[in-house]
Amino acid sequence: MKDVIIKEFGILPLEIKKLNGYENENYLIKTEDTRYIFKTYPAAKNTISLLNAECDALLYLQNKKAAKTPLPVPFLSGEYVKAIGLENTQKCCRMLSFLPGRFLGEIEPNKALMGNLGTFLAGVNQKLIGFDSDAIRARKYEWDLQNLSLNRKYISTIPEPKQRQVVAYFFQKFDLLVAPIIPELRKAYIHSDFNEWNVLVEEDQALGLIDFGDMVYSPLVNEVATALSYLSYDKDSFFDWVTPFLKAYHKVIPLHKKEIGLLYYLIATKLCISVCQSAKARVLQPENKYASASEKNAWRMLHKLLVLNPIAVENHFLETLGLSKEKTVDVAQKIKARERHFSRVLSMSYKQPIYMSGAAFQYMYDGYGNTFLDAYNNIPHVGHSHPKVVAAGQKQMGTLNTNTRYLYDLLPKYANVLLQKLPKKLNKIFFVNSGSEANDLAIRMAKNHSGKENIMVLEHGYHGHTQTGIDISDYKFNNPKGQGKKSHIIKAPIPKEYMGRFEGSEQPGVLYAKEAIKQLNNTQNGIAAFIAEPIVGCGGQVPLAPGYLKTLYPEVRKKGGLCISDEVQTGFGRLGSVFWGYELHGVEPDIVVIGKPMGNGHPMGAVITSEEVATSFEKGVEFFSSFGGNPVSCAIGMAVLEVIEEEKLQQNALEVGVYYTSLLKELQKDDARIGDVRGEGLFLGIELINEQDKPNTKLAQYLKNELRKRHVLISTDGPADSVLKTKPPLVFNKTNAELVVSEISRALKKAPREE
Repeated sequence: MKDVIIKEFGILPLEIKKLNGYENENYLIKTEDTRYIFKTYPAAKNTISLLNAECDALLYLQNKKAAKTPLPVPFLSGEYVKAIGLENTQKCCRMLSFLPGRFLGEIEPNKALMGNLGTFLAGVNQKLIGFDSDAIRARKYEWDLQNLSLNRKYISTIPEPKQRQVVAYFFQKFDLLVAPIIPELRKAYIHSDFNEWNVLVEEDQALGLIDFGDMVYSPLVNEVATALSYLSYDKDSFFDWVTPFLKAYHKVIPLHKKEIGLLYYLIATKLCISVCQSAKARVLQPENKYASASEKNAWRMLHKLLVLNPIAVENHFLETLGLSKEKTVDVAQKIKARERHFSRVLSMSYKQPIYMSGAAFQYMYDGYGNTFLDAYNNIPHVGHSHPKVVAAGQKQMGTLNTNTRYLYDLLPKYANVLLQKLPKKLNKIFFVNSGSEANDLAIRMAKNHSGKENIMVLEHGYHGHTQTGIDISDYKFNNPKGQGKKSHIIKAPIPKEYMGRFEGSEQPGVLYAKEAIKQLNNTQNGIAAFIAEPIVGCGGQVPLAPGYLKTLYPEVRKKGGLCISDEVQTGFGRLGSVFWGYELHGVEPDIVVIGKPMGNGHPMGAVITSEEVATSFEKGVEFFSSFGGNPVSCAIGMAVLEVIEEEKLQQNALEVGVYYTSLLKELQKDDARIGDVRGEGLFLGIELINEQDKPNTKLAQYLKNELRKRHVLISTDGPADSVLKTKPPLVFNKTNAELVVSEISRALKKAPREE
């Protein structure tokens, strides 16, 4: 190489040192009195034209007296870029002047420096006004934010499934919110790679900007988003570091409100490109550690962005720059607008209802910039707005949606995958649109099969809002405003261990079951079905005492009845140690009812039963559901099952659930007002009591609303509404659990004591 440099440039190198590089190889050339950077690139058709365009840009900046950028050094033959043979390989080469200074990544930055960097980059962008290049304009570059879609093919190379989905989520947000607006944005020639290893500094001053290899013709705001990404992705506080930079940049080149509104998503876009490119490099260049140098910080920042409400980021930037925010309607007016068309019987959560505007995984965003940790909503089972589920629905919605009177492959395919999760005898499935509808159908099937009317239910049980659902739901019919228990309903006591009738007994579940059997024996005309949730949600997250179902199920069958397990809330791996709640009890039901989580928020439900029960049902009136089992629902249901498997969410429910429970039990030791901590996996209840060991409804309501103020969502349930319930999306992690328990602890310390 030494001989080549002497021959081509007339420069005598005293030392040649190879530097880190990503897509090219760089060398530091030391001579007797100066230094240069020699850059080599793989030979390709458009490489020379792009490198010449980059040199033109650098020369243009020099003419604008911007000496803080490298100066191209010509070959002796006069070109700035030339293909020459190096080590038996043809490569495109060029030489640049060396800029002194320390890299930003080597120093401890300060806020003054951040401001000066904003001024500096805006100055570079300003000086590039008037520059033009057909080669750069025509460039379709994967690192260009407007070309995010070029990186979509690399998502699959990200090894960790949960990380893949975070990236996929931001891709979807880009497609939805950014891509349609790109044609409206002002464009410019931008450096496009203002990172800590391309910026040279000294104390709080910018000394230079190197490596214009990512230069593109793109929306100007992409320059700002790229800089903000790299300046904040290794910092603990996002706003503290980006604010001075943004203010300074805006003073030189004022940003438009439309551009500011996109910054949150454009920062995420840059980070997504970075991790996609790192994943690609790991496959193609596993030995190149430089290519993945910033990956850890990029992931860290992407997860931090999920916790930030996009509205909060936009509002902060607007306030920082002295621009007006969008006027927002307050919650009181939102409530009035709602009540104009809806009855107050449709209740809302919390004393201060929340106006929601978005959600991602275990986080929910209100319309005023607040982020809430969702430890409450069990319907978005695999996470709010999960990109795989969203994509499945979108794709199928644009392809075919019809009813089950037509043949389509997704129906049997989804049914087959779902039924693999159940005992072999449960091989027939009836798709509907909700758990309520499924329970209604299950009771209809049981009555039809048995030829009997009587239904045994559990105290405090809830099985839906249809008339049949209300008939079998003690939670509904036994309400002071309810219709009362109908004559064909047999209500058995809830078999609870804590503060139950047989607390302290060796086998309380068996004793409760024997009581229920006595009720069965005293019932004339047999029984059509016994229905129960494995953990009674509305009863206060009460797990059925061990031995209860195992003792009771055989007796129900002796009386001609079917055993129905309502898995609407407990199914699909939520309990961690098992996929279905009935498995905890060592029994196999005759009918399994599912709903809520199977569609991750898309309305779905199903009744799963045996050949025998299905055959008896066929003798009656035809069953048909207009939307049950439609192709879109099947695609979404299939995606949910795939996500549970790919992201090991059942295992996560087990591990996080055990940890979550342990934290709550530690808290219980310190506060006697916590009477019981119970449940399985990520289906937990915390029963609150007073000094007389009675239900502490006031404290439960206080804690629920206090945590809401602290941006943590939980709720309450139980006969006295004295049980905190937490059933978060299964992506909930140990850090989330720590936050919830910490906030409960803080709230307990502030809670008013009873007089």
